[in-house]
Amino acid sequence: MLGNKHLIKNKYFPTIGIETHVQLKTKTKLFAAVGNDARDAHPNSLISPVCVALPGTLPVLNQKAVELAIKAGLALKAEIAKVSHFDRKHYFYPDLPKGYQISQLDSPIVGKGLIEAPMEDGRILKVRIARAHLEEDAGKNIHPNGADYSLVDLNRAGTPLLEIVSEADMHSALEARTYVRELYLLMKYADVSDVDLYHGNMRFDVNVSVSSDVKKLGVRTETKNINSFRGVEKAVEYEINRQIELLEKGQKVTQETRGWDEAKQKTISQRGKEEAHDYRYMPDPDIPPIVIDSKLVDKLAKELPLLPNTLRQKFRAFGLTGSQIDTVLDEPELADIIKYTTEAHDDKTARTISNWCLGELQRMYQQRELKWSEVKDTLNQLVELSSMVDNGEVSSTAAKTILSDIVLKGADPKKVAEEKQLLQVSDEADLVITVQQVLNNNPKACEDIKRGEMKAIGFLVGQIMKASAGRANPKVVQQLIKKQLGL
Repeated sequence: MLGNKHLIKNKYFPTIGIETHVQLKTKTKLFAAVGNDARDAHPNSLISPVCVALPGTLPVLNQKAVELAIKAGLALKAEIAKVSHFDRKHYFYPDLPKGYQISQLDSPIVGKGLIEAPMEDGRILKVRIARAHLEEDAGKNIHPNGADYSLVDLNRAGTPLLEIVSEADMHSALEARTYVRELYLLMKYADVSDVDLYHGNMRFDVNVSVSSDVKKLGVRTETKNINSFRGVEKAVEYEINRQIELLEKGQKVTQETRGWDEAKQKTISQRGKEEAHDYRYMPDPDIPPIVIDSKLVDKLAKELPLLPNTLRQKFRAFGLTGSQIDTVLDEPELADIIKYTTEAHDDKTARTISNWCLGELQRMYQQRELKWSEVKDTLNQLVELSSMVDNGEVSSTAAKTILSDIVLKGADPKKVAEEKQLLQVSDEADLVITVQQVLNNNPKACEDIKRGEMKAIGFLVGQIMKASAGRANPKVVQQLIKKQLGL
């Protein structure tokens, strides 16, 4: 239900629905035994007689694509069809040689579902999923600069897609961005797609309308093929403002397909919107119906890992902040490390390792100095290093110096600390002379402490740490200061 918070200029109510194309991570295409990963392939090198629609060729359904679609549906908390079938969607594009696309109309493989995602303001965004259906991708048209011709690359033709259609449950650009990011995380954690936004593994078609009557939807536009969260947010913002401006001038919004110009940060009209009946759907006579066994669904449900919302609850209970959780969830391998440490070790050890992962190790990862798999392989050494910090053998600062040797070389933390002379001095006999010298050189700080100004102890500890090249154990030093001052 819309509320006042969704009003724009005290008059207009925006409504947004999003269709998302997710490329499934199969080795081969949806109906042909030819490679599916076209990211680094030469044009028209991943094609077969089926892809180019040679006479007499017949499609053969990829079973793995069906299983991945079911897993995606389970991640969306959606109904899984017992029987599903394919249809032909007729339209002419030069990048679909058949003259039709194999898709699903009346019997999609995935039915109604729900996505729940946390908003920055603490609200939980709930977006209903209307359906998700399997279909093949089209190829790609290439228009060389300055040329009076176009080229066609059919490498993507036949690539398996799952089109996930939301209900129009979003009412702001931020809600749209929150939804697509959560959908991205769900597909990533369910391991049904590489979700490589740069190469178009997920593409978003955004439907936007504004209305001055909360009970009626306005005329919608569809902005197609956006491949970033920020792009979705900015495209929605632009469309809302553009449509309001037209209505304020007494003009009408035209139902049409638009494109997103990232450089100009604006949507651009492409063509008038075609309605579904113009596609002349018909059942595909070459592909038998898919009968889905409930045992297969149960098996795939058991294979699903913990999904983002469950992990959020675990990490929040453990004490991570919202921004830290977002950082962790962006990298499933990192999330797996944090999850493992919280389950296998005490809270103190787990927090120490989590802080390293979100600090120094995250910096190294961003600079491509390490992989999270390397961190995972050296968790035992990290646990040992954490114990050394707890026991006062090394300082927390020294531990950060040792981290890279552990992760990149698999080194023993104690040996590294010894070689780099980072082991802390905790023997009072070894520290007493240094402590006395610092106290003699700082009589005012000593008098301040005797008068009860205990902040001065921190200053003296710092001076002693400096005099010992950082090797003195701060806790032992503090005890010695109090002892020598008779406190």
